[in-house]
Amino acid sequence: MSAFRAGSGSLRYELVENWEQLPAGWEHGDVPATATDSEGRVYVFARSAHPLTVYSRDGAFLGSWGEGEFPHPHGIYIDPQDRVFLVDDGDHTARAYTREGRRLLTLGNPGVPSNTGYSGSTDSVQNSAGPFNRPTNVVLGPGGTLYAADGYGNACVHQFDSAGQLLGSWGTPGSQPGQFRLPHGLWVLPTGEVLVCDRENDRIQTFGPDGAYRSEWTGFHRPADLCVDAAGRIYVAELAIAEKLEGWDRWHRRLPAQVSIFDAEHNLLLRWGTEDGAAPGSFVAPHDIWVDNQGAIYVAEVTYTGGIRHGYYPAGTHALQKFARL
Repeated sequence: MSAFRAGSGSLRYELVENWEQLPAGWEHGDVPATATDSEGRVYVFARSAHPLTVYSRDGAFLGSWGEGEFPHPHGIYIDPQDRVFLVDDGDHTARAYTREGRRLLTLGNPGVPSNTGYSGSTDSVQNSAGPFNRPTNVVLGPGGTLYAADGYGNACVHQFDSAGQLLGSWGTPGSQPGQFRLPHGLWVLPTGEVLVCDRENDRIQTFGPDGAYRSEWTGFHRPADLCVDAAGRIYVAELAIAEKLEGWDRWHRRLPAQVSIFDAEHNLLLRWGTEDGAAPGSFVAPHDIWVDNQGAIYVAEVTYTGGIRHGYYPAGTHALQKFARL
């Protein structure tokens, strides 16, 4: 059986089957996030007994850290200095570490959510508040500014200086321009423009460096995360629509999880994903996406939460896939 491939011409990818060499007896639950450092090492942030595992580019296991520190892992970002930012929505914090696991910075009050009226569902957020109430992701912008999406229990993006001091916040609950219904993934372009996956509004919104609303970009279903490569291509992970999942109230039809690639002007270059999310190269619940310095795509999935627990897919279905650029 030949390996899964997607794309054509100069934009082609091949699934690297059995890439991750997880130690014997270890297993992942959901894998909400993954990222790579400047040397191509791969960091996998998972909801398991070993929350942060590290691999070589070819998948050889290099080590783990963070055991006992993270109630509910959610997001990861690695900056050009190889600082590893980890977001835990169960602890209401975003933290920065060295790549060996020494903590450098903590954003938010551990274990203390801000007061937004949140009672367990996305639509229960009554008002925006400060950092954090179940944050989702953090990224670095020009000049060392940090931006954090505060999504499940809030409806904000927060801006911090390089020392972690809050500079400002924007966003309120809703579906109008500049409002959010679960700000989830985000990225900052070299120009300072901030792109935010407004997941349950099925759109990406763009803002100026200080939060001034610029535009919205539609044509997605449940965009969970995005990243941008050195050439300006934009990679978006989109979650599935099904009866037991969020989004059914809007769509009322099944739509497959998928990965989409766009150019800098938002023209679609490539998209793939089928109804059979368990098939190699397809997706159950792509929650995070990252592109390394060789153009390989890593897709992390919350496969248990988005598929297995609802009976859509069997236990053992993939939760992490690597696609090599051909």
